[in-house]
Amino acid sequence: MRVVVIGGGVIGLACAYELSKRGAEVVVLDQGEMGMAASWGNAGWIVPSLSAPVPEPGLTLTALRWLLKPDGPLYIKPRPDPAFARWMWEFWRHCNTRDYEVGLHAVARLNSRTMELYDGWRSEGVQFEMHCAGLLFAFLSPEVRDKTLAELGHLRPYGYEPPAALSGDEVRARAPILASNVACGFLVERERHVEPGSLSQGLLRRLDQLGADLRPKTRVTGLRRVNGRVTSVDTENGVVDGDIFLLAAGAWSAMLARASGFRLPVESGKGYSITIKRPAVKLPCPVYLGEAKVGLSPFAGSLRIAGTMELSGLSEEINLKRLASIRRSIQRFLREWPSGEGEVTWAGMRPLTPDGLPVLGPARGMANFFVATGHSMLGVTLAPATGKAMAELICDGRAEVDLRPFDPARFAA
Repeated sequence: MRVVVIGGGVIGLACAYELSKRGAEVVVLDQGEMGMAASWGNAGWIVPSLSAPVPEPGLTLTALRWLLKPDGPLYIKPRPDPAFARWMWEFWRHCNTRDYEVGLHAVARLNSRTMELYDGWRSEGVQFEMHCAGLLFAFLSPEVRDKTLAELGHLRPYGYEPPAALSGDEVRARAPILASNVACGFLVERERHVEPGSLSQGLLRRLDQLGADLRPKTRVTGLRRVNGRVTSVDTENGVVDGDIFLLAAGAWSAMLARASGFRLPVESGKGYSITIKRPAVKLPCPVYLGEAKVGLSPFAGSLRIAGTMELSGLSEEINLKRLASIRRSIQRFLREWPSGEGEVTWAGMRPLTPDGLPVLGPARGMANFFVATGHSMLGVTLAPATGKAMAELICDGRAEVDLRPFDPARFAA
């Protein structure tokens, strides 16, 4: 069986790896370099505790307040696009308690194998930088901390007991870089983080060892179909034939789906990061700055500060004002800006759906065409579970985990 995977980010590579393990002949196509785009400069968190969908109860009013603040965590660039207006309307409709809880439990079930699968990848020879030191939450307000702790209570059925509350002094004892303004926090011990570039490179090395056909700089321009089945894809470098096709192109998936004749409402949610080389400060674990919605990730030889959400369409342009907003928003949390031997700035486009859930399954009306995208900020977290589930679905006809909440057909109307 020859499977053509369209997209060489962490989701596409995870699916390609799991398919290769099962003996499939795999071809991976990417319009740029493999493992780049949104898979390269993110925080690298493996955080089932943050599995909640992006649209949540009360978010629309909160978002309006953020939009009035120049350093707010959300920026929406107005644009005269009916498809985007429809996406925003559908997003608003999902900001309710019922959809939020249904989505949270669906993602939590998908995530239930995450740590086991990451350990399995390492035992199979996928080499990457991974740390198992937990995730420290820091807050300026006990009210925000308590709200976040209450949300974690939803994950108790999946083995996540709400962590003990920490005082400001206890949080600073774990991360001395934090300022006196930090009033409280808590530590989720089970969480992990990876250096995301090393993860992509590790998967690429293993795929190469398994004989996968990796084709960077190969832009897909369309599909060819006969009697409801895809027979090949057109690329700028020629035609690529296959038996099964899997669309895992991240934020570009909607454009490719539209060219293929079906609707996939995936918007680009741009995130930013600043990576400090050889930082003077050492953090024992990642830190999530609650009110700012900014994360600090310590890696071997660097410290990454990541955050913000920008809805501005398919644009890889780095908005310097958003980088400045990250710096301003964390001033209240840190004693000083971390110094080092230089900084690297980055922006990546994360694929967002209006209900906040990934899209996993067969495309409606296309018997041998599958979709795996829409993971928003959980691409690294959900990569192994997505790869395994899609390989099971493609090779066996069904996945062990329930994929019905993620069915692409939910957007077909």
